[in-house]
Amino acid sequence: MQPRNMSMSGVVDLAAVKAAGEAKAKAEQARAEAARTGGAGAVPPAALVIDVDEAGFERDVLQRSAEVPVVIDFWAEWCEPCKQLGPLLERLAVEYNGRFLLAKVDVDANQMLMQQFGIQGIPAVFAVVAGQALPLFQGAAPEAQIRETLDQLIQVGEERFGLTGIAVDPDAGGPGATPAEVPAGPYDALLEAAASALDANDFPGAIQAYKNVLVDDPGNPEAKLGLAQAELLGRVQSMDPQAVRKEAADNPGDVDAQIAAADLDLVGGHVEDAFGRLVEAVRRTAGDERNTARLRLLELFEVIGPEDPRVTAARTALARVLF
Repeated sequence: MQPRNMSMSGVVDLAAVKAAGEAKAKAEQARAEAARTGGAGAVPPAALVIDVDEAGFERDVLQRSAEVPVVIDFWAEWCEPCKQLGPLLERLAVEYNGRFLLAKVDVDANQMLMQQFGIQGIPAVFAVVAGQALPLFQGAAPEAQIRETLDQLIQVGEERFGLTGIAVDPDAGGPGATPAEVPAGPYDALLEAAASALDANDFPGAIQAYKNVLVDDPGNPEAKLGLAQAELLGRVQSMDPQAVRKEAADNPGDVDAQIAAADLDLVGGHVEDAFGRLVEAVRRTAGDERNTARLRLLELFEVIGPEDPRVTAARTALARVLF
């Protein structure tokens, strides 16, 4: 995919913010003070690059864009140009020292965001400034072009909205830093109750307990994994395996039948069969049926875990049939 410039003219045409010059001066003063004192406003360099999903998009991107331009890198594990562009953007985020925040979005796991931004191919890079989404470029663009675009974005953020970025403390989280004492997690009791319910085959109870955690902490990895497992086990609990498999074999085009059989495949340890069945269902279908099969496949990815090579292979296969 060749890089394609996206016009920045829409940025300078955004609605003017009242007293932008005054806001800029105040923001500069606050940034300088935070940097001088190393106060709560300062972040370690590692915090300049964040992973974002649909659940946390409003908090991590829209809200943060009121204080710093947020650059969004839409990528996927199977995308070779993404592997070139991603590290470059991460390096620039640190080099620019808080003048912008880099948010990375895995399109395979966040299809809704991909659709909302109208993305036709990846890598694709957007920015959000004061809540406004702006296309920057598509493809693995040259570093000089990326720097020029970032400089223009930062200038617009400063001059029009008073956004001067976030203070960075280079010593925070470094080798000499003293780790803060980690208190007991606020969800420990809920997670323990959910695990106990899961062990006792109380799947509705486990599902509700995990959901209670995810309401306040959508990215909690233990709760996400537990919920995926509890929902899967709850679905297959009342299935007649022989009948489900016969239905799937007799009706290869029936998405619901294939989904039910895939659940049984996974519970039975036939991971590749489950993934392959749903990838094929996605390939055969369109519209709502395709989306239903795709979403179930993503749920099963959660059960196995994103680092498993079988998940990586299935993500690549899914991308081929989708794009």
